[in-house]
Amino acid sequence: MSSLVITLAIIGGIILLVLIAYLNQLAENNKRKKARLKADLAERYRRIADINEQFAGQFMTPELKLLLSRLQLHFAERLLEVDKQDAAYAAMAQELRKFIGHGEAIPVRNAPFPVTDDERAKLVRAQLEMLHGQVSKAAQTGLLPVDEAKHWAQQIRHMLAQLYIELYGNQAQHALQQQQIGHARLALERGVQFLQKQSDMARYQAPLAQFQKQLARVNAMLINPAPQPGEESSELTEGLKSLEGDGDWKKKAIYD
Repeated sequence: MSSLVITLAIIGGIILLVLIAYLNQLAENNKRKKARLKADLAERYRRIADINEQFAGQFMTPELKLLLSRLQLHFAERLLEVDKQDAAYAAMAQELRKFIGHGEAIPVRNAPFPVTDDERAKLVRAQLEMLHGQVSKAAQTGLLPVDEAKHWAQQIRHMLAQLYIELYGNQAQHALQQQQIGHARLALERGVQFLQKQSDMARYQAPLAQFQKQLARVNAMLINPAPQPGEESSELTEGLKSLEGDGDWKKKAIYD
């Protein structure tokens, strides 16, 4: 065997080893890329599923439930593209398709989360912020049309207003039950100030008028508490309950 043949054989062996090493590295890179993609998609799926399942029931609507379920399904299907053997996501995707098939009659099983103090309000506000973040990201990646994303941004702002209407009404009611008239006045004043700062004042005329009416009664009780305070307190408490019980104006506003 000539030296030329030996040299060519050695060079060929080196090239083959380099090629094998390159292919192995390429396969490892693809494997890591696939793992990162799967982890990212699983995280997006988890975040949306958490909102869908844990969102405060008084703010969840069939329209919102459909949106979140569609986003969940999208990420479940993307995960199945990455890993077709994942039985868990395959089952989830099948269940979500059935759920979405109900359309506007989709079941809404989220439990109400009464907003009775600032801490509970912070928890619901965090849910709203997470929802806004997912809607914004969906719009940026093309999952949601821009107009639909703007619609949901407006709805989330409205839910935030609803949150504080509920908070201040509940705080005032609780204070009156404890005969803490000054605390009730403070809660109602906060409610009035909050609603007066809203850019869309017309949308909140009903709760604003209700708060102002109750605030006038509380102020009258503080100025002249002598005449039948029990009856006044009872009347005021019933008025505040109407903020929770009469939800017609709230429901209309949500779908406007």
